[in-house]
Formats: sequence, structure tokens, C-alpha cells
Amino acid sequence: MNRSSFEQHTITVPLNDILPTRPLPAGLKHSPKFKTILASIQEVGIIESLAVFPEKGRKRDEKNILLDGHLRFECLKILGATHAVCLLSNDDEGFTFNRQVNRLSAVQEHRMIMQAIAKKVPPERIAKALNVNVEHIRERQRMLDGIAPEVVELLKDRLAARSVFSILRKMKPMRQIEAAEMMIAANRFTMTYAAMILSATRPEFLLEPKKPIEASVEDIARMEREMEKLYQDYRTVQDTLGIQCSSSW
Repeated sequence: MNRSSFEQHTITVPLNDILPTRPLPAGLKHSPKFKTILASIQEVGIIESLAVFPEKGRKRDEKNILLDGHLRFECLKILGATHAVCLLSNDDEGFTFNRQVNRLSAVQEHRMIMQAIAKKVPPERIAKALNVNVEHIRERQRMLDGIAPEVVELLKDRLAARSVFSILRKMKPMRQIEAAEMMIAANRFTMTYAAMILSATRPEFLLEPKKPIEASVEDIARMEREMEKLYQDYRTVQDTLGIQCSSSW
């Protein structure tokens, strides 16, 4: 979210004066992710403010269009809240902000946890809210340790498995960025795909030397096929970046 597009202060807005820009998908309220967010808000409150844009001008008594925070907005209604603290947008470009409103990415969850900890919420209380073991909270705290900021930005709205970051951490920053771009190009954010990228990484781009891998003939054949697909994805990323760079001049 581009914070420069927002006022530096927040305002308190009645929920009845907030207009969502999209309906939630059917059945979403019964999903584990929605229940997690609901439990979190119930236990520790709203950590990140909703983002709104005044429907007409900036008068306080007018309706506000909800740009970001549809799940949080719905949770507040379920919990019986009447008002929400909102960040006021200077423009309506926020319609493009949160494309993944029906899911919570690993990076978003990490930020939610870190913000709760910054507010002095005990890890045990966060674990209870998320219905996980407290050690899982500590693991999620460390999830982005050693990850390049550019990678965090690239994957912030992607539904990447948490285990992907433990694999990326084994690479040097520039290779991490390449790996994230390859995953985006292939639209594959699994541990298996990240491991294939790691296997294709040259030793000089790794933090530690590779260990010998024992594999069967079938495993080698499968890896070769995956590597070929990986190379094609990488070429696609390079071509796309080349076009973008050319058009920017």
C-alpha cells in the first residue's frame, strides 16, 4: 500500500458509513483464514487500520469507500463493533491495493504478528488468537530473517508457503530476488518449486556450499524436467523485464 497517498492521521468512522467495493466470496466466512483473522481481532483488536476514501469530498458526515481491509471490516461487523479506525486516502487509487482480500499471505500474517508484538501483546496471547502453538508464533516471527526486502515486497500479496522463505534464506540476496521473480512468472509458490530453484543455483550464489544429493534415476529424470521448465520460466521473466526496461526509457 502506498502510504504517501494517505493522510498522516487516522479517523474513526461508523461502520454504517463505510461502503465495501466488493462482496466476499461465498463460503469465505467458514474458511480457516477468515476464522484466524476473526479470532485475532477478537483477542488483540485491529492491528492495521482500514483504508477508506471519502465518496464526495472530505466531509466527515459523508460515506467512505472501503479501499483496503474487507476481511477486517466484515470481522468487525460480526463482532458487533460500531466504529472502525481508518486511514484516510488522498485519492481512489486504492481500488488496486489489496487484490488478495479473500486470503491472508504469509508475509501479511508475519506483519500482523510483528505489529501485535510491537504493541506489547504477549506471544502466548497471539498464539491463542491464531489457534497455534506459541512456538509457531516464534517461528513466524523469524520467517523473514535473512530475506531481501525486495523479495518481501514481491511476495507480500502472494500465497507462498511459509517453508518457501526458509529455502530462499539459503541464497544470496540477488538470487533470492531472481527466485521470487521466477515463482511469480510460473505462478508457483510451493516448497517443491523453491527447492528446484535452489538446486539450480550456482554455488557462488548460495550462502553455504551444496551438499551431495543421492537420487534415483526416476528422481533425476523428474528433476531434469522441472529444471527445463524452470529455465523456461526464468527466460520469460528476463524477457518481461527487458520489455519493461525498454518501455521506461
